[in-house]
Amino acid sequence: MDIIKAEIARKRKLLEEKQLVDDKKKFFKRGDLIAKNNEEILQKQGYKKPESSEADQSIHEGYNFTGEGQNILPRNEVIRRLRERGEPILLFGETESMAFSRLRQCEISQPEANRGFRNDFQEAMEQVDQAYLQEMFANTSTTKEEKKNEFAELDETVDWESIKEMSQKMGRNNKEYDMDVIMTLLTYLLKLWNDQIAGYSKQEKMSTKVKMTRVIYTQTKEYVKPLFRKLKNRSLSDDILESLTDICKHLLNRNYIQASDAYLEMAIGNAPWPIGVTM
Repeated sequence: MDIIKAEIARKRKLLEEKQLVDDKKKFFKRGDLIAKNNEEILQKQGYKKPESSEADQSIHEGYNFTGEGQNILPRNEVIRRLRERGEPILLFGETESMAFSRLRQCEISQPEANRGFRNDFQEAMEQVDQAYLQEMFANTSTTKEEKKNEFAELDETVDWESIKEMSQKMGRNNKEYDMDVIMTLLTYLLKLWNDQIAGYSKQEKMSTKVKMTRVIYTQTKEYVKPLFRKLKNRSLSDDILESLTDICKHLLNRNYIQASDAYLEMAIGNAPWPIGVTM
């Protein structure tokens, strides 16, 4: 009981220091406590409350989010960040400096959990647009050389049947050999995908369908880089290697349903979860 009483007294002392409760005021609003905590955090970070009249404070209520020695962002950057968050770029009666302060307040107070995937997709779209512009203005020989260098590690004699023949020796406790076959198969599939995209005409590349295909291809290349790195360094864990071996065997035998089942078993195991939980 003494511990509980001491904890209650400590918390009450903190509330009194924040001027939320006193002898006359027994209760407080949780919003006031949050506001006080935010105020302390902002003061520690060097932000100052603007000194203005009470009339101005009713309009400009809040903190000046331009700390000492900190410059205001360019207007186009402020607009871009506000639009990313779904915020209006300028409210009625709001100045550009006030809009910047509102942006800074949003960046501090609002979570950014939903921005990751959207930014990855936007980055991939920008890469596709940039690649298309380079194809338009670059020489054909240069473009071919870049595509050739991208898959320079893959032997030109490698084809589907040769990889299928190599897979016959997989799963015999030779981890390095299994990793080589997996890396060869994945590189070959990426090369086929790249060749298919490169084979489209200029008019087809302008279509939404082909553009989305190129975006997915660009994202896939980025996402498999850690896997390729582990395969090259021979640092892939045994359980993942075993599952990838089964997936590759099913793919080479064109048993795509079994390959999908092997992937799901690797991803979520045999737990009876709905698939939507892990997507």
